[in-house]
Amino acid sequence: MSTPYDGVVLTCPITVPYVRYSNETAHWWIARALRGALQAADLSPRDIDGLSVSSFTLFPDTPVGLTQHLGLSLRYLDTIPMGGASGVVAARRAARAVQAGDVDIVACVAGDANRIDSFRNLLSAFSRFSLDASYPYGFGGPNATFALIMDAYMAEYGATRDDFGRIAVAQRANALRNPQALMKKPLTLEAYLNARMISDPVGLFDCVMSCAGSEAFLVMREDEAIRRNLPFARLRGSIEAHNAFPDDPVQLRGGWARDIDALYYQAGCGPADIDLLQTYDDYPVISMMQIEDLGFCDKGDAAAFVRDHDLTIDGDFPHNTSGGQLSAGQAGAAGGYLGFVEAIRQVTGQAGPTQVADARLAMVSGFGMVNYDRGVCSAVGILEGVE
Repeated sequence: MSTPYDGVVLTCPITVPYVRYSNETAHWWIARALRGALQAADLSPRDIDGLSVSSFTLFPDTPVGLTQHLGLSLRYLDTIPMGGASGVVAARRAARAVQAGDVDIVACVAGDANRIDSFRNLLSAFSRFSLDASYPYGFGGPNATFALIMDAYMAEYGATRDDFGRIAVAQRANALRNPQALMKKPLTLEAYLNARMISDPVGLFDCVMSCAGSEAFLVMREDEAIRRNLPFARLRGSIEAHNAFPDDPVQLRGGWARDIDALYYQAGCGPADIDLLQTYDDYPVISMMQIEDLGFCDKGDAAAFVRDHDLTIDGDFPHNTSGGQLSAGQAGAAGGYLGFVEAIRQVTGQAGPTQVADARLAMVSGFGMVNYDRGVCSAVGILEGVE
């Protein structure tokens, strides 16, 4: 059993407001988020000795190059190339480095640019799987992959498009309370169902909007955060898994399911204790899988679960309180940080208009890197606020 993350905390959550398109580089977005986190802690670049970076569009730059460009002198440098799982993985690895005494303060940062052709360029060289097995057949991008997954999920468990629509509609309601969310128009279930089809059964509002933006937080010792009078969250437990169920013919579960009992044991809590859930929502079907695999209902029962619960900020099951990627936007690898940064805000009482009342325990689930037919990386963390 993994040892606790005692003595290490997460603090200074930063979101650089997203924009649909930007001619700025990923370097620029990452630098802005890093500056915001440092300013929140009253630190200079020379005060941190660790950096964790996630980005799809940093090339031809590298995290190594960033150390010189940003005036950093580090003992710890990590790159987390795991897309939607990046935030949780960055936090858990940085926490262990701080706990071991290898480093004092780690800045975890994710950011991406989005020029007019950025998404096309990213897809054209995303993975060897895609180059060999998808693009020669005209099968471009994740929409068609997730259409197959969504179709299989509906056939296996009886979920309907109405059920997926409830997730999208609730997240849009949450986004309307988030001043930084890109999607500002109310969404009804009728509008969701009548939207144009993208790759049947994936419709327009099942898809995230690519954008530019960045997210960041700091990992440090608890006594350092107290000394600096910084609100902080503790990491009660975390897990990650990669290619967890390779023999499944179609992805109807993620790596979260493999070790979820161990996670709750480490964290000393259960599903009923969680005050809010942030799932990685590149498509609503993936959020449904997480609701099941994280233990909130039995496998195949997530459709009934979303029918029976209110997923909005003031509801009985607050979910993706910032609006998630479906309504706040997907800023590349920063999408893997969006829920984690929001969870830190929530349990430290800094979420403002999206604040869940009396939020103390938040669960954050990540999912990323679709190699041909499934997401390979998954991770989960449970965060606790300190009164």
